[in-house]
Amino acid sequence: MTRSLRILAALAVLLLSGTGLQAQDTAKQESRRDALRKEIAQLEQQLKENASKSNNAMTELRLVRKQVATRRELVAESEREIRALSDSIAVRQQAAKRLRERLETMETYFRKLVRNAYKNRDTRVWYTYLLSSKNLGQASHRYAYLRDLSGTMNTQARRLQEMRSALEDDLARLTMLREEAEEVRKAREQDLQDLRQEEMRSDRLVANLQKDQKRYQKELDTKRKQVEALNREIERIIAQAVEEARKKEEAARQQGNRQTTTKSTQQDIKLSGEFAANKGKLPWPADGPVVETFGKHNHPVYTTLVMPANNGVNIGLSPEAEVKAVFDGEVKRIIVMPGYGRCILVQHGDYFTFYCKLGHVDVKSGDKVKTGQTLGRIDTIDGQTELHFEVWKEKEPENPELWLRKK
Repeated sequence: MTRSLRILAALAVLLLSGTGLQAQDTAKQESRRDALRKEIAQLEQQLKENASKSNNAMTELRLVRKQVATRRELVAESEREIRALSDSIAVRQQAAKRLRERLETMETYFRKLVRNAYKNRDTRVWYTYLLSSKNLGQASHRYAYLRDLSGTMNTQARRLQEMRSALEDDLARLTMLREEAEEVRKAREQDLQDLRQEEMRSDRLVANLQKDQKRYQKELDTKRKQVEALNREIERIIAQAVEEARKKEEAARQQGNRQTTTKSTQQDIKLSGEFAANKGKLPWPADGPVVETFGKHNHPVYTTLVMPANNGVNIGLSPEAEVKAVFDGEVKRIIVMPGYGRCILVQHGDYFTFYCKLGHVDVKSGDKVKTGQTLGRIDTIDGQTELHFEVWKEKEPENPELWLRKK
């Protein structure tokens, strides 16, 4: 009897622990789906901004394709969640079935035990049972057995009831899981419909763009010139900042002020080390989807054409969104560039971060800034409300997504 109860307890623990693990997985998947839906909403807002302010077909195509990719990821996430829920339901159904069968068997045995105890409730039977003992030791054991029988039966009855309650709770949870899975399936179907519409929208944009290659070739040439001018300017001011630091250190050394030189150098080394140690952990400068990644890319329509290299990432934002420093540092330059608006360069020892397409700036050259401090607010340029963000190690650009924490 005791061994069977232990088995029942183990089954109940299995069911309950599975509930906790499933809750954690479900919460994680729901969080991921919410993040993807938020990103899609931000992209939709970007598309509305583009339509109302510039009607730039190339920008619209880029945003729609990003939206399609995000929607596909959302559908895939929903399908993963449905599979996980289905697997969990199947496992729990089997465990619940085993527990139910074991409970029914135990309850049958328990009822027989109670009936037998009731039939033999005559105290004369108990006295005869005690008096028929062969010796005092056996009589003592039989007395202890009779004394504890009532309590044991009550304890076992209580445990059986607890197991049945646990089974009922888990069956209720199974019902909730089935309902949850059905809701996810419905949401997936709607997402699939939206995905098909977005893909059709993308195809229409490509067809329209292919009709006027000369116009978009001209726009591409203008964009290429803007990107190249920005890259040259960033390289120039970073080289200037590095050279200024070198000259300052050399001048201090010539004057014999080695203590000052050492202190300044140590501060830069310390800041560089702290920045490097946070690779993959830096906070995002603003909350939004990456609409253009680092590196070289082919033209989305004229695929033989290579677009100007992107030395950073473009992050789609809401109008007037705040842009924040990703790490402690010093504002080295604030410049204005065609197609990029106001740009802020922040130095972190041997590392630099660059923030472009700002309309309003809250800092000035020489300011010390802290992680998370607001540098300014984004502007809408040519229908694009995007932050252009770069990370450099001295004179070499690096992929910002490798430095920023995973969303």
